[in-house]
Amino acid sequence: MKILVADDDADLRALIKFTLSQGGFKVCTAENGRAALDAFDLESPDLLIVDLNMPGLDGFEVCRFVRQRSSVPVMVLTVRDQEDDLVVAFDYGADDYVRKPFSPRALLARVRALARRTEPLACSTVETTNVRLDLEQQTLQIGHVEAVHVTPLEVKALQLLILNAGRTVTVERLLNHIWGRTSTRERHMLKQLIYRLRHKIEADPSRPERLHTTPGAGYKFLVADG
Repeated sequence: MKILVADDDADLRALIKFTLSQGGFKVCTAENGRAALDAFDLESPDLLIVDLNMPGLDGFEVCRFVRQRSSVPVMVLTVRDQEDDLVVAFDYGADDYVRKPFSPRALLARVRALARRTEPLACSTVETTNVRLDLEQQTLQIGHVEAVHVTPLEVKALQLLILNAGRTVTVERLLNHIWGRTSTRERHMLKQLIYRLRHKIEADPSRPERLHTTPGAGYKFLVADG
């Protein structure tokens, strides 16, 4: 697996490259957002690690541009402690995050976990009754209504919910499926993700007919009309 690392901190960039190389990955680097996009086109990496707080073209914009052309997993590095920033990063297509400072060992473990969670699936669609989730095109179609675009994280959540249609999927199972961990921050992020999904697929998000909350347990996706 080839990984592209984009960070304006040369020392940190070198440390990440050394850590990942020791872990068996091929690594290429970029010192800013513009160089990251150029390297992405040139190197065709399998995974991207990008710092959010870069001068000029920041990590948010890099995520947005990369996601427009590719579904490769994206991990963001951040010193920011505001949940809203992570929500924006995930909206732009990030799949995971690591907060600075971090230990090389912890970063390597998170990269390996993200790589495992985003391995290509045997099938490219998840279908049941009148619902079709296209994993490659990242679209969801319900009945004859025009398909809507969903983010990579929304795809991960919908994949599990639709495969278990009509049954409650626990919060813990969703968190492990999407992020591989169940911390308080990820619980808040899951609530935001469900909120955004409801605004995409529900006629009235305040009274959901598709994506139900099971109080104290998790969420349930209903495929029947009505």
